[in-house]
Amino acid sequence: MEDEWLWGWDATPGIVSVWAEPDGRAYVWRRIPKTGELVREDVRFRPWLLLASLEDLAHLGSRLRPESEGASRYQVTWQELEGPGALRYLVRGDDGRALASAVLEGASRRLGRPVGHMKELGANASLMLPPEEQYLVTSGRTYFRDLAFDELRRMQFDLETTGLDPAHHRVFLVALRSPDGETETLEAQGDDDSAEADLLYHLVERVRAWDPDVIENHNLHGFDLPFLARRAKHLGVSLALGRGGAPGLRHRPSARGAALGRPVPGAPPDAMRRARYTVPGRELIDTLDAVLRHDFSTRDLPGHGLKAVARHLGLAGPEREHIPGARVYEVFRTDPARVRRYAKDDVTEAAGLARLLGGAAFALARMAPRRYERLADAGAATGVLDPLLVRAYLRQGAALPAHEEGDGTSHSGAALHLFASGVARRIVKADVASLYPSLMRQYRIGPKRDRLGVLLALVDRLVDQRLAAKGRARAAAAGSPERFTNEALSAAMKLVVNSAYGYLGAVGLTRFSDVHAANEVTRQGRAVLGLLCRELARRGVTLLEADTDGVYFSVPEGWEEVDERRVVSEVAALLPPRVRLEFDGRYAAMLSHEPKNYALQPYAGPLVLRGVAFRSSRAEPFGEAFLRRALSCLLAGDVQGIRDVYVSTVMALRRRQVPTPEVCAQVRLTKTRAQYLAIRSRRRELPYEAMLANGQQDWPMGEQVRVYRATGSRAGLLPMPEADDAAASWPRDYDVEYYVRLLRETFAARLVRALAPGDFRTVFDDPGQPSLFTPSLADAKPILTVLTAPEEPEPSA
Repeated sequence: MEDEWLWGWDATPGIVSVWAEPDGRAYVWRRIPKTGELVREDVRFRPWLLLASLEDLAHLGSRLRPESEGASRYQVTWQELEGPGALRYLVRGDDGRALASAVLEGASRRLGRPVGHMKELGANASLMLPPEEQYLVTSGRTYFRDLAFDELRRMQFDLETTGLDPAHHRVFLVALRSPDGETETLEAQGDDDSAEADLLYHLVERVRAWDPDVIENHNLHGFDLPFLARRAKHLGVSLALGRGGAPGLRHRPSARGAALGRPVPGAPPDAMRRARYTVPGRELIDTLDAVLRHDFSTRDLPGHGLKAVARHLGLAGPEREHIPGARVYEVFRTDPARVRRYAKDDVTEAAGLARLLGGAAFALARMAPRRYERLADAGAATGVLDPLLVRAYLRQGAALPAHEEGDGTSHSGAALHLFASGVARRIVKADVASLYPSLMRQYRIGPKRDRLGVLLALVDRLVDQRLAAKGRARAAAAGSPERFTNEALSAAMKLVVNSAYGYLGAVGLTRFSDVHAANEVTRQGRAVLGLLCRELARRGVTLLEADTDGVYFSVPEGWEEVDERRVVSEVAALLPPRVRLEFDGRYAAMLSHEPKNYALQPYAGPLVLRGVAFRSSRAEPFGEAFLRRALSCLLAGDVQGIRDVYVSTVMALRRRQVPTPEVCAQVRLTKTRAQYLAIRSRRRELPYEAMLANGQQDWPMGEQVRVYRATGSRAGLLPMPEADDAAASWPRDYDVEYYVRLLRETFAARLVRALAPGDFRTVFDDPGQPSLFTPSLADAKPILTVLTAPEEPEPSA
């Protein structure tokens, strides 16, 4: 039963896409494992929804009948589910739209006012899923059974445009990578509408000829598809990108995607609905989603753009072509071969990124009853656990509880300790593997309204099967499909398991949330973390930082790795049986700055930075570059070296040797032009002043821009290039002294806990104002300040 809750119960193999219509028609495309043959099934299902009451359907009279009497055409049937849940009536009809219309008509009569959408009834009165999810939930089917990731037919395409505004700019080139790995470009043979229309027509033809299961690109939903849709509409080109001549691009709601130009009820008047595109028979995957998900857990990426991520992950070759995005069309007119290489490199890297980071979403689609493309951008709690729980309850014929807003009890939050700040040496990290899910299992802590115990059963199954998948991955050959599949499965299961605690605490957002259960998990977690820290301290180590992910500590001089591992093993043996403490690495030195903000110097390898104090997408690149160089000196004990780095950076700024892009901050615009102008007289903000100063009459919320402080209190704006090869060509009109102050007050301040006050002042004295009495740094050393000791447990009553 628990395996059915996790994996579904229909073992149909090879499903690569599902498309369902509200009228009960479903189309299922399957790729036969091993042979690769594609088949399509046309099936019927009865659309359904859940209601708390049948009152709004009473007006149907004899057309409403119990499911037990059997279904017949034009009849709406109901089944009362078991148990105390609020959503207890499973209602089915021949057509989903007609079914919803009947409910809305009844609700309008009952309330004496028009009710136009099911969401207006509230999550506690009804639940209506998209047609595909209705089909998958009741059929017990899931995607990709018995298929490996590499058995999917995946293609990538990337647009090159004359500008960023589809109302005024064109597509002049499309790069494509076929499912077989071949790359090519399609190009407009002219500068008029007919040439662009012909290019889009050939793109559609290529998609239909290659017949991929999946179409991928980086920022596919943020740029390529919205731009393509606008240009196709303008040109009158049918974007029949789906299978079997089915309709073209359709919208689906999404938190991140194209702005539709329609207001969001209850939001500010300028807030626009956001949506993604979808097509029948193919899954549209944006690799930016996988990058964001990866960086949320690792926090190790230098940015989220394709070029930066590909370079960081080793996907970019040494011959990779770079052209600033704003100059691609200009370069194409003089050197088209260079742009062709550049565009082909883009789709090649997008394909590599999808394979390297996309395995988790692929594995999630084997579990959860949702389309693959929706799971690729879904949150683990509401996007994965909620569908699993709904399917499990309906499988058991059990009523679902209503959302609860809570009783006012606040969520106590996770345990987090900073024991010391400054620089420590001989560092060990001990990892607590999935602490909160482990405690949920150990003490059987689950939501009180989950009377079937589904959430805990899922966590149990996922933890056990994840360990099995990790074992299979280790046993498989490096680079083999078996290793890739099992590593992806393990990553997906870890993602869902670790979201279970957050699911408990998300009061009002998840159907089975329970703040009291979440607080009990937190209480047990504090107790375990306290025990762990006390026992480590009793063994002579210096604690630095501890949270639910693990503990960093410094060991005495003379200890070898065998001593470090012994201490971790001794403490691990004292913890509850399901809580696992593991040796997770050793480092030469660590700067402990603030909780979850630190720098690590491995015994071999590059510096590791964690936390927004050291890594932020908004930080100016020159400052982050200074920090990296200064931290390397600091962790090596070279205080004079920090001074040298600081002086060289200040002098480079004052001589304007720093390229302008290096002083730019990358920010996301969260106000429209009208919203900013309404507050401008009270507070001026650099990003919006830069937009106005550069003649920008309007801009979409969510747009990212690069801005800087220019001379004369002006606001400077730079375009968002794909690469800064032409950085030297930008005018260096930045406000030098502003950035010198920023260097000292923002970036150098990250080192304040690592140096004695006098040494800090000496290191960061203004090099333009030398003193006759400057103290020597010859004997200066980094410092470590112990802030607190592990708390002793409260005495038992």
